Amino acid sequence: MKVELIAHTPDPERVVSAAAKLCYSKSGVSDLLQKQSDEEVERFLGILMDLGHASPIEHVSFTFGVEGVSRVLTHQLVRHRIASFSQQSQRYVKLEQFEYIMPPMIAENEEAKAIFESAMEQDQKTYNELADVLFNQYVEKYLNEGLSEKKAKRQAEKKAIEDARFVFPNACETKIVFTMNARSLMNFFHHRSCQRAQWEIRNMSIEMLRQVRALSPTLFKHAGPKCLIGPCPEGAMTCGRISEVRAFFENLDTNEGVI
Repeated sequence: MKVELIAHTPDPERVVSAAAKLCYSKSGVSDLLQKQSDEEVERFLGILMDLGHASPIEHVSFTFGVEGVSRVLTHQLVRHRIASFSQQSQRYVKLEQFEYIMPPMIAENEEAKAIFESAMEQDQKTYNELADVLFNQYVEKYLNEGLSEKKAKRQAEKKAIEDARFVFPNACETKIVFTMNARSLMNFFHHRSCQRAQWEIRNMSIEMLRQVRALSPTLFKHAGPKCLIGPCPEGAMTCGRISEVRAFFENLDTNEGVI
């Protein structure tokens, strides 16, 4: 998995601080942006985050580029609807040899790993066979409709892989770029950094949090699973490791990997 913060609102903490202060100030936006010292921004934003005043943080956004993840992960990711997504298309990209993500528990078990790899190989074989058969069928169809051979083949290629992709598994590797404002990102971290989240999206969430906290430590000082700032909301489904979880996220900048 590769997770990279590729863009963000410039000076996000100053922007949030100015936006929040504007509600109670006679000063203009430019004055508020310029006159606040770094210490004043940190102090005021710290108070804002402690109070949980969330609307001003919607003014800043963060864009991530992620590779080496499965479609299991992205199917969960796009359920966070206040965001923008651009994902590698299986309609336009022919996967001559698709990559796949293997769950750790399967990778650790030789028998399970062999079964899994066999299934992935068969999926690729079936995809290739379907793409070839459908390509020929579509070429004939388009030629009969009066298209030139060149245009018929070009359109047939797209249509063939569009249909053949149905055999690909959720394990299929994908790439995605997505953007969230800070409030949506906080919500994402609440749900996906939790120990009860699915392992792959949890790993991604923790790495995302590590990167945004390095950029904006005050803005994201309370970010993470909900148990960081209160009791576990999972009730009987709690992981039972609240002390360990809190310690991990408190030292996230020095901790490697995931909990």
